[in-house]
Amino acid sequence: MADTEREGPGKEEPGSRGVAAFAYRDFRLYQMARALVIMGAEAQSVAVAWQVYLITHRAIDLGYTGLALFLPGLIFMLPAGHTADRFDRRAVILVCYSLQFFCTLTLFLFAFRGVHHILPIYAVLFFIGTGRAFSGPASSALVPHLVPPKHFVNAVTWGATVFQLANIAGPAVGGLLFTLPLVHWGLPHIAGAGVVFLFTLGTLAGFLTLIGMLSIRPGRMEHRSTTFDLVFEGLRYVWRAKLLLGSVSLDLFVVLLGGAVALMPIFAENILHTGARGLGLLRAAPALGALTISILLSFRPIRRRAGRTMFICVAIFGVTTIVFGLSRNLWLSLVALVTLGAADMVSVVIRSSLLQLATPPSMRGRVSAVNSLFVGASNELGEYESGLTAQWMGPVRAVVAGGIGSLMVTGLWTVLFPSLREANALSAESLMQPEEQLEQPSI
Repeated sequence: MADTEREGPGKEEPGSRGVAAFAYRDFRLYQMARALVIMGAEAQSVAVAWQVYLITHRAIDLGYTGLALFLPGLIFMLPAGHTADRFDRRAVILVCYSLQFFCTLTLFLFAFRGVHHILPIYAVLFFIGTGRAFSGPASSALVPHLVPPKHFVNAVTWGATVFQLANIAGPAVGGLLFTLPLVHWGLPHIAGAGVVFLFTLGTLAGFLTLIGMLSIRPGRMEHRSTTFDLVFEGLRYVWRAKLLLGSVSLDLFVVLLGGAVALMPIFAENILHTGARGLGLLRAAPALGALTISILLSFRPIRRRAGRTMFICVAIFGVTTIVFGLSRNLWLSLVALVTLGAADMVSVVIRSSLLQLATPPSMRGRVSAVNSLFVGASNELGEYESGLTAQWMGPVRAVVAGGIGSLMVTGLWTVLFPSLREANALSAESLMQPEEQLEQPSI
């Protein structure tokens, strides 16, 4: 388990304040590793998008890059979750990111040799997506091992903060490096995407080194023999645990309906008339709100009424989506998006905590895999839904309708999932209901 020997004698409540999670060496190493690998992945996504577009000059081919990354999560969701519970989660992460290292090396070789075919790029992206499909559940299920239970919510909050920082920095670094030839270092043939892929290789090497330095060895959580029935146990557990089912399905439908990110270029150009500079501000605004609220939650964590707080924030997400859709003023749109990002971050912290604390350790890999599929579906399909409805009814009506749909789902879910609405403290003792414990599989 975590370095509990460093823990002081005081008795703090779950979700402790400040930087408590960083007192633990493994957590510090893990977050440094995450920051590196997220920056590298985001930079690489910029380079791949530019590379594909330069080859084909077709927007639809950019959509296929996201599809190539998403499909493995759909195909391998169940075995990925079972793998995270059956094998040492740290070892699973190392194997998956070693695969991604060789995939990025292949992309670098494509760029270096001037490959002008996109099918090989899609094939590599599929393998990268496969690595992510297996590493995602293992990574999510590893976090509770890095800190004591009383600091877990603090760890989740800081993890979200690190994600937002890296998510902001990664695309900016990727765009900068794409314009940087290495002729001054005696490498005149390496430029554009190749430079970015070298950077990503460096971040992956750093990630593997830091994860290899972790002292935690969670070992095997699931000791039963592998059967087809056992692989499906994560889905069945989520279906039985209404707290979890309500949480993951709420996120799926709200993001699916309320996502406005895919339409921001249209709003920047045709509605707000701000051009590329305004688009940059619009894209950064939700992340700014999310980053601000995640830091605030680190020092003022959610102590009570977590379920109701989450529903309120999801409702705020829907309202601010409507405000953004109706706005004709850049500053009003930015305020709406900052508020939207802040409300969404509160929901993310609560849902991430619920996912791990309301799930027994032996099931966390499989449950995390189910959640990963829901999150991936909401993001990818949400962009498709936004584009499709905008094509049918126009961007303004599409965004407003999505916000109204989010509010309707929120109201309906408060009725359908009372256990989620009444969730109080973010602790395993509070969230593990007796009836769910009785339904846990015996080991």
